[in-house]
Amino acid sequence: MSRAERLVEAARRLGRSVASLRFGPPVTHVYNPLVYAGRSYRRYLRRFADGPRRVVFLGMNPGPYGMAQTGIPFGEVSSVRDWMGIEERIDRPEHEHPARPVEGFGCRRSEVSGARLWGAVAGRFERPEAFFRDHFVANYCPLVFMEASGRNRTPDKLALDEKRALYAACDEHLRRLVAILEPEWVIGVGAFAEERAREALDGFTLRFGRVLHPSPASPLANRDWSGTAQRELQALGICPVGRSTELRPSREK
Repeated sequence: MSRAERLVEAARRLGRSVASLRFGPPVTHVYNPLVYAGRSYRRYLRRFADGPRRVVFLGMNPGPYGMAQTGIPFGEVSSVRDWMGIEERIDRPEHEHPARPVEGFGCRRSEVSGARLWGAVAGRFERPEAFFRDHFVANYCPLVFMEASGRNRTPDKLALDEKRALYAACDEHLRRLVAILEPEWVIGVGAFAEERAREALDGFTLRFGRVLHPSPASPLANRDWSGTAQRELQALGICPVGRSTELRPSREK
């Protein structure tokens, strides 16, 4: 079985595992894009995870206008459709929040974090194949959590017992993903993702790092996020240089 197909099976397993979990107030709605947007995510894996990857970038969980709509991590619609060339039928979550409808690739709202991340990547790699030759982007948690108002609730804000069960499933999947892709680096997009990666992957021969999360909730991210992320990668020895070049981390230990 190819690496991509092993990841497809791992994603199906994770989707089933987290679907069995239950979350209490203030969470009222939970979306699982691995289920209703699974076609899109499977296509992403089959196109862009067909071999080992030197660097895995790890986000926290889907945004309501990103992966929740397209099934792709940080999946801002135009980036996924126009740059990656992925557009699939997206179904609807079983219990949909009226203020957060899933419109799939018809969604007209832009995911700011995704537009920043994939926009920066596309600015340096004309074709997605050039980026994905050495890199992959995943999310730690596949679920979207919403409160009654429609407000997003991040996994770190869940109740302790809820986090324990969720993290166990996500840690297992992350270990499986790393075993399949065999990266040298796991880079957290934000502090939460780096912390979870370090804990879940303790014992793996890996190098860890972090870049600023591109969320508009961060004042720093609203001031040249791309430039900040590039400087952070350069400080780690992962140096973005020029258009359509590869972000190659140093092999020096």
